[in-house]
Amino acid sequence: MPNYQAPLRDMHFVLHELLNVEHELRSLPAHAEMDADTINQVLEEGGKFASDIVFPLNHSGDREGCHYDAATHSVTAPAGFKQAYQQYVAAGWPALSCDPAYGGQGLPIVLNNGFYEMLNSANQAWTMYPGLSHGAYECLHAHGSEEQKKLYLPKLVAGEWTGTMCLTESHCGTDLGLLKTRAQPQVDGSYQLTGSKIFISAGEHDLSSNIVHLVLARLPDAPPGTKGISLFIVPKFLPDASGNPGERNPIFCGAIEHKMGIHGNATCQINLDNATGWLIGEPNRGLNAMFVMMNAARLGVGMQSLGLTEVAYQNAVSYARDRTQGRSLTGPKAESQAADPIIVHPDVRRMLLTARAYAEGGRAFTSYIALMIDRELNHPDEEVRKLAADEVALLTPVVKAFLTDNAWIATSEAMQVYGGHGYIAEWGMEQYVRDARINMIYEGTNTIQSLDLLGRKVLMDNGEKLRKFGEKIKSFVEENGTDEAMSEFVTPLADIGDKITKLSMEIGMKAFMNRDEVGAAAVPYMRVVGHLVFSWFFARMAKLALEKQNSGDDFYQAKLAVARFYFARLLPETAMLIRQARSGSDNLMALDAGLF
Repeated sequence: MPNYQAPLRDMHFVLHELLNVEHELRSLPAHAEMDADTINQVLEEGGKFASDIVFPLNHSGDREGCHYDAATHSVTAPAGFKQAYQQYVAAGWPALSCDPAYGGQGLPIVLNNGFYEMLNSANQAWTMYPGLSHGAYECLHAHGSEEQKKLYLPKLVAGEWTGTMCLTESHCGTDLGLLKTRAQPQVDGSYQLTGSKIFISAGEHDLSSNIVHLVLARLPDAPPGTKGISLFIVPKFLPDASGNPGERNPIFCGAIEHKMGIHGNATCQINLDNATGWLIGEPNRGLNAMFVMMNAARLGVGMQSLGLTEVAYQNAVSYARDRTQGRSLTGPKAESQAADPIIVHPDVRRMLLTARAYAEGGRAFTSYIALMIDRELNHPDEEVRKLAADEVALLTPVVKAFLTDNAWIATSEAMQVYGGHGYIAEWGMEQYVRDARINMIYEGTNTIQSLDLLGRKVLMDNGEKLRKFGEKIKSFVEENGTDEAMSEFVTPLADIGDKITKLSMEIGMKAFMNRDEVGAAAVPYMRVVGHLVFSWFFARMAKLALEKQNSGDDFYQAKLAVARFYFARLLPETAMLIRQARSGSDNLMALDAGLF
């Protein structure tokens, strides 16, 4: 059976040495009193909760799945899920980074981010229930009326109620401009919503006393396309005069999807039959409001995949140390045994280091993005807030797509380490592969994320956001370019930065003549940008490790080894990707559709 231990040592390194969060948070009035000891204590307790309470339910939850009762339209989560959620609520975890005005603890996003990495390693399916609630909280906090905030936010912050986002319909998928769900105004200011939604994660369950659905729908006079979408609160139970769950609202689960993974989370078909709802924000501006939750979800999916990468790596290492098979090519390493542990074999190490590098790079990247969100939300200087917001916008699709791609690679490699045992369910590894593969699809497929990055975030502003992010990398290169010990890291970092600048300009010029060039280049382009980001962080981590490599702490020697592996074995993928991106659209579009 699998095991999991929170990677606290590496988390401390990223937060305190790489990002220097204590110093950074001092510039944010809301978090100026936050210190390293508090951060470490919260992470330690969060790690215990993840490994002791949530992790033991992962394998059993996957095997059992959710139970749907067609007669009552109700869903029961796997055994133990509800009790674990009650412990989560009792310990105050839902409130960690929420606004104190609504009962939150007001701690920084970067700390909540670390907690969620551990939860996702422990049990992604379970973590999606509170994770979606946090996204609903953020959306209402940003766009809800004062009355809506007063009614719903304290319940969501406390974890008494959970939340969902109801976007997709069977005929439209990501193209939300085609959605058909209708909202009819009522004389009391409410709306009656009718329609059907699919793929609604945590859309029905028994963990909380109420579920707050955020639903996209059209008003009767709405213009076509995405400009005619409004956002509504549609609770499972209508709040009574005291704000408690009252009358059952006709928004029901019609079925749960039978999917390849994440079995412990109910993915629901949701039917609305004149369900009562209330408008959030302005009419026909719902997509703008929902983007708060959608972007939170995209970052969250990246964290899910980081969690899977870490836990798959940990278990593959444990197996490779214990499993004996064959002898080292350079002679026996365990002479007292009939065979050597497979960790002595070069290709086993390649697989393990691939997973480890993607975990460590992903942890640095996502922690940095979370810190930028804290800066965006709390810095007193408007210009600093705007720069942080632009950087988060630029890199959000990279977090989602690059990290989920990498988790698919890492979990597959980790399963391969197990050989035949890897695809046997009792070992747990095949579950991580199944779960990781789903993450590449939902919350906007990785192709959609790649199009968003290249088409909207880079080309639409002529590369301005990318240029500003690149200035940080350029400064690092200039500061360390003359350090001979850093050349093995700085030289490839500078090289990939230059290549992305040229590639972006080349694709932009082609796109003026043919927009298909964007679609043809987007996916390899996204991975190249992902490697640029990882190269920056690995170079920075290597610099810190070089400074402390003789400290007697083996952690820094290991950090250097992983950085060297990344630059030697993973970054070279970009040579192929750049050639793919430059090959153009003709090789994709020349074949007539009827000949496929």
